[in-house]
Amino acid sequence: MFYSPQIIKVQRGHAMRHAVAPAENVENNSFAVTDLLKICTRCEQLSKKDLGVRIPRPLGNGPSRFIPEKEILHISKVDTRTQTIFEDAFAALGRLDNISLVMGFHPQYLESFLRTQHYLLQMDGPLSLHYRHYIGIMAAARHQCSYLVNLHVNDFLQVGGDPKWLNGLDKAPQKLQQLGELNKILAHRPWLLTKEHIECLLKAEEHSWSLAELIHAVVLLTHYHSLASFTFGCGIMPEIHCNGGHTFRPPSLSQYCVCDITNGNGHANHHDDPLGNHEVCGEVEVLMERMKQLQECRDDEEASQEEMATRFEREKTESMLVVTAEEEECVPSRDISRHFEDPTYGYKDFSRRGEHVPTFRVQDYSWEDHGFSLVNRLYPDVGQMLDEKFQMAYNLTYNTMATHKDVDTSMLRRAIWNYIHCMFGIRYDDYDYGEINQLLDRSFKIYIKTMVCSPEKTTKRMYESFWRQFQHSEKVHVNLLLMEARMQAELLYALRAITRYMT
Repeated sequence: MFYSPQIIKVQRGHAMRHAVAPAENVENNSFAVTDLLKICTRCEQLSKKDLGVRIPRPLGNGPSRFIPEKEILHISKVDTRTQTIFEDAFAALGRLDNISLVMGFHPQYLESFLRTQHYLLQMDGPLSLHYRHYIGIMAAARHQCSYLVNLHVNDFLQVGGDPKWLNGLDKAPQKLQQLGELNKILAHRPWLLTKEHIECLLKAEEHSWSLAELIHAVVLLTHYHSLASFTFGCGIMPEIHCNGGHTFRPPSLSQYCVCDITNGNGHANHHDDPLGNHEVCGEVEVLMERMKQLQECRDDEEASQEEMATRFEREKTESMLVVTAEEEECVPSRDISRHFEDPTYGYKDFSRRGEHVPTFRVQDYSWEDHGFSLVNRLYPDVGQMLDEKFQMAYNLTYNTMATHKDVDTSMLRRAIWNYIHCMFGIRYDDYDYGEINQLLDRSFKIYIKTMVCSPEKTTKRMYESFWRQFQHSEKVHVNLLLMEARMQAELLYALRAITRYMT
């Protein structure tokens, strides 16, 4: 479980406050995920036709636009741990969102993720409940993630938030408005964050933030920036009851029963394309051979510190030149853009102007030695939860690659994690960045950079273009790595700025 009855009642002597539907509203929390989704709407339409009832139909085929619904729902049938986690989440929140369903491929991680998010949003902390959800709205809106924005608009209202604030950031309290600059910089160019930005928030007279409040806000901002990346990277669809999740128009494909279309049985998926798989035949074997060769090179010789530094700078420069997307610029709708300032500000502007990203040496400021203790001191227990979540994503392995078993994937996982940090200018002195180009091909790099830096531009074609022989569960694992690496990178810059202000 991601929480326990004891935690619900008391957390270090404080009563818990719920932000969403209480568990007692759910009469029976023992259910199968398929029970929520499988309804033959044709029969419903026929039976209620005379009553004039309009019955909604899902716009998508399951929780994800990228992953066949059958694969997502299958895991909850065969994995009892996943089923238990789903039941606990539904009992606590009164809902089971599509993000959790997709994360269900990896129940160990999902458990840690839900526990952390539950604590950030619902347990005692420096910020009031409606502030927490409003900050989630601000962060998700920064990446035009309407899925997360709508989710937290509902929660914001449910915990007593003022509806006027939803008319725009300028209608929210001055204290939240001042957080807009931090939100913008963290989301797109965290290396520009300085102790002066922190000082402006902590010394704003009657609108000042306390250190504890600011830490809570920073964790929420980075959590939802990175979760927006995961949402777009997995093609998460709105639930049927949410905005953008349904239509009342009848289906156009008359040869299918409506329930077939609803359950995702009417369309082929990219893994079913025999030609596509033929074109990349041997992709996994080539990657495994490169991993083997790199390991042998490690054993034979070790590059000098000067050469390691040169390779990092080269990879950092090259990562800036990777094009994030071929499509035109995404213009946020008014419903989304009203929750943040300066919509033209983004990662792309920096690369076009040719600015230099300064190097952030982990040896000088790391999560393990500095950030963890700062968070834990100002927001008790959260540092520990975040650390467990980072470690879970980084170390998660089933020792498989596609159909191959007993494979050590640590080299590949480290290359993905370090490449993301490299894009943010973060360097590990003990890592040879020459390995990245050997393990991550161009299509994969495009996907990574788009999902991490401009997630709203992520397309199904990008998702399909990398690792075509790998399982969807493995691609979801990649997205977990990308999400957590991004969150940690943002946190490092924010916490370093806070530390510099304090000293």
